[in-house]
Amino acid sequence: MLSSALVAEALRAQTLPGLPEPQRYRTIDLTWVPMKDGVRIAVRMWLPEGADQRPVPAVIEYIPYGRMTEWTTAAAAMLAPHGIAFVLPDIRGSGDSEGVLQGEYTQQQIEDGVTLIEWLARQPWCNGNVGLRGVSWGGFAALQIAAMRPAPLKAIMAHCATDNRYSDDAHYAGGVLLSENFEWGLMFQTLTALPPDPAFVGKRWREMWKQRLDALMPVITAWTRHQRYDSFWRQGSVQTDYSQISCPVYMIGGQLDPYRDFLPRLLTSLKVPHKALMGPWPHGYPYEAAPGPGLDWAVEEVRWWRQWLMGEETGILREPIFRAYLNTRTPSEVWPSDVPGKWVSEDRWPPRTQTLTLFLNDEGLGARSQPELGVRIVNSQETLGYAKQSWCVFSFEPELPPDQSVDDRRSCVFDILGNPTVHIRLSSNQPVARIAFRLNEVTPDGRSWNVTWGLLNLTHRTSHTDPTPLRPGQEYELEVSCYFTAHEFKKGNRIRVSVSESLWPLAWPSPKPVELKLVTGASKLTLPIRAREDHDQTPPIPIIQGRQAKTNLGRLSTGSPPVPGDDGVVTIDRSRLGARLSASIREGQPNSCLWTGERETTMKRDGIDVKIMASFRLASTRTHFQLTETLSVQEGQTIIANHNWTNEIKRDLM
Repeated sequence: MLSSALVAEALRAQTLPGLPEPQRYRTIDLTWVPMKDGVRIAVRMWLPEGADQRPVPAVIEYIPYGRMTEWTTAAAAMLAPHGIAFVLPDIRGSGDSEGVLQGEYTQQQIEDGVTLIEWLARQPWCNGNVGLRGVSWGGFAALQIAAMRPAPLKAIMAHCATDNRYSDDAHYAGGVLLSENFEWGLMFQTLTALPPDPAFVGKRWREMWKQRLDALMPVITAWTRHQRYDSFWRQGSVQTDYSQISCPVYMIGGQLDPYRDFLPRLLTSLKVPHKALMGPWPHGYPYEAAPGPGLDWAVEEVRWWRQWLMGEETGILREPIFRAYLNTRTPSEVWPSDVPGKWVSEDRWPPRTQTLTLFLNDEGLGARSQPELGVRIVNSQETLGYAKQSWCVFSFEPELPPDQSVDDRRSCVFDILGNPTVHIRLSSNQPVARIAFRLNEVTPDGRSWNVTWGLLNLTHRTSHTDPTPLRPGQEYELEVSCYFTAHEFKKGNRIRVSVSESLWPLAWPSPKPVELKLVTGASKLTLPIRAREDHDQTPPIPIIQGRQAKTNLGRLSTGSPPVPGDDGVVTIDRSRLGARLSASIREGQPNSCLWTGERETTMKRDGIDVKIMASFRLASTRTHFQLTETLSVQEGQTIIANHNWTNEIKRDLM
């Protein structure tokens, strides 16, 4: 389907420093691209005017969220006016594409991406050079497809992505089962059950939809069964062999986003031209940053593509290899205002840093170890973690961690740039336990603001692939890395390390109540301290300031924990990602924990009225998870698919 009129919104693009004058472009809403097995992928394209006479490069965003969804098309308005075609497919089994969507980042999806790149390179309007870009799923896919080395793929740009699907995705953190596994699962389930649009696929829509419905399966159950880093998660994890990536890479992250540890790892490991940038924002693009300041990303992105896809010397590689926004206060402390701070830059990696070691002593953090070792007791407290509910913070739905004092008061507290690391000596009275660290900045008024944090299942202390139980009473030396950060602690404030065994409702509790004995004087915090540099450079990108969005803190902003009911049960109800979620637990009874959620998605078009309802319920015993997933599909008033998957899954040192 071709839009015969040239797209007027192309002229929204402004003339920006370093970029050519914006030009007109046209939109082709549907083109069918055949895959090697005959399945056809639906593709939407934005082509610069005159591309048939003067071929242009193409950039793809490879995602399952719908090529006709407006929020997915922002890149078109950045790229097409500046001579770069933008291509947005519905990956196999999503949107209007044929086939079924059977999981995340499957080998079939990656191979389809390679086929699409090769098809685009052969088009008469294309100069033969293709790029991949995207945030989250699109960023993961860019790395995964790059590792397949398709010849026309000349560069990628990955925002908020990961190189390891087990340790750094929405399922597990430090080998601990996350609530995000289930919240994201609800959204993914509804994606797999949506029908194609009859306006594009015609009368075949019902046949295609039936194929999808017949293939529905309990994806959350599959994710929960794989509790260690096995072949299931290694599929699509480029960390297994960085050398497979042979094209230039630009990676971008945000300090409020858990998808940021791939930045230092790729900066260290890639052998191709590469660079990285980290802003103060959460999960999302720099131009939609909330909190800000954000960046008018069109400038940087167009320069990157014109360098690698059009052969222009834009100077982008002569600039620092890494830029980061150095926060001088935490986003939570100043929300909804922009985060105060400054841009810093590094022209080499690893950066010039020194290590500051602070010992976890009985009296607090100290520059020297106390004369005699001591012991601090850290008991599991099943409701501790209220002030850190969400694993992932989104730009469109900010849910920032509030003042941490409510949890600090119940934690083992020690008061006093890279990945802060806690080196800990401890013993446990149980074979399965976990430990959580929150690195906070405490202001003179006593409020505690989270800078970064880390979480580890202690049975995964040496390996996510081959975890081993703890021997009760035996002391262990181990390291827990906190998320990558850039932060300047203000003179007069204190650095605080808060240690807990629990972090609920973000993480599922240990199977039995736990007592950890932390050895003071032998345990320590190491901070990578960045040298003050005179050559720091602000990115040559227009800054977007005053970017504010509606806060979703709700009662988190009160600083008060939830009050147990008459039965002793603490319950937290909230809405997130369009889902209604509930978590409940009794203090001292880890297997009283219950997580539930439900999500409803509708699709109404001419001749189509569909409602999809997904839900989950997770409970546990000491040895097993009890997981129920439901998925119901309704057309008009008729239920045409109704699944109830109930499974008991063995806890694998979890």
